Amino acid sequence: MDFPFEEKLIRGTTFLREFKENVDSSELIWHLDREDRIVVPIESNGWKLQLDNELPKPLLEDKEYFIPKMTYHRVIKGTGDLRVKLTKLEI
Repeated sequence: MDFPFEEKLIRGTTFLREFKENVDSSELIWHLDREDRIVVPIESNGWKLQLDNELPKPLLEDKEYFIPKMTYHRVIKGTGDLRVKLTKLEI
């Protein structure tokens, strides 16, 4: 399966994930993950995070966002690239 991002392992269960400015918004689908995650935006350019039954929240650089496992969520495209540090808490 192709993903709308590029990902590189930093160390252990921490990854650098990048969504390009030219990604098609239709690829940014609602989904859930099997483990809790902490996301820290490095470069956000107006992108947003939306969890199930919540309004979208701006992704602020250097702020931690917790995504509980098995919670539907999505990112909403901004005006440039999105780069985040992603840590998977349960593997």
